[in-house]
Amino acid sequence: MAVQLTILGSGSSGNCAYLETDETRILIDAGFSVRQVRQRLATIGRAPEGLSGILVTHEHTDHINGLIGLSSKLNIPIYCNRLTKEAIEFQLESKFDCRIFSTGASFEVGDIGAETFSIPHDATDPVGFLLRTATAKIGFLTDLGHATKLALERVREANVLVLESNHDLKLLQESSRPWSLKQRIAGRHGHLSNTDAADAAQEIMSADLRHVYLGHLSRECNRPELAQRVMCERLKKIGANHVRVELTSQDTPCPTLSLVQQLSSRQIQQVLF
Repeated sequence: MAVQLTILGSGSSGNCAYLETDETRILIDAGFSVRQVRQRLATIGRAPEGLSGILVTHEHTDHINGLIGLSSKLNIPIYCNRLTKEAIEFQLESKFDCRIFSTGASFEVGDIGAETFSIPHDATDPVGFLLRTATAKIGFLTDLGHATKLALERVREANVLVLESNHDLKLLQESSRPWSLKQRIAGRHGHLSNTDAADAAQEIMSADLRHVYLGHLSRECNRPELAQRVMCERLKKIGANHVRVELTSQDTPCPTLSLVQQLSSRQIQQVLF
């Protein structure tokens, strides 16, 4: 069976992705209510009862909103570092079955290998992931104020990259948001702009990178077509015509990406259903 990736939703009100292999089914973050997670999984014929675990990047509400219902009630283990565990349990006033990893370490969930790395964001100990499967390497690089050399190096091998493209700087500056919030978003521990995302993609570009998902788009300070245009223009400029750019949505899951390793080459084939 092919490895299947579905971005169930991404944005300031909730972030959650689903990854399935022959042996393992996991969520990366669980920022929606249990009801929403269940409904979104149902669109691809899946249910939370079949999950092997939930990988958590950090403790902000838009990444952990569904943990009580998913982990505590359905006995699904959470994979996070110790400081994130403490922050989650303090915020949600609940204890969880957490499998603790050290930031920078690797671990396995079934047949998925997870590599972790530190990212600069205003959380206790936020991380990104590079997930290794039998057919593809999938990177998650969202919720960071700037793309550090370490983070870029850790996702350089990715065949698929979920990359934050949060805001357009001009739209952010012209928005009605308080000045302090604008400073936070645009700061070194805030969120990547469209241009920052394009810079990051250019920095790690390789023949192996085939799909870039633009995630965590701001409803007020960005436009999907603007984020896509900035990225596509940069990829065209550097001759990366082999990369497909996909937009994520806060409201609806993306089409499932089915990743199949070809025996005659190392290319990745996309099948949408």
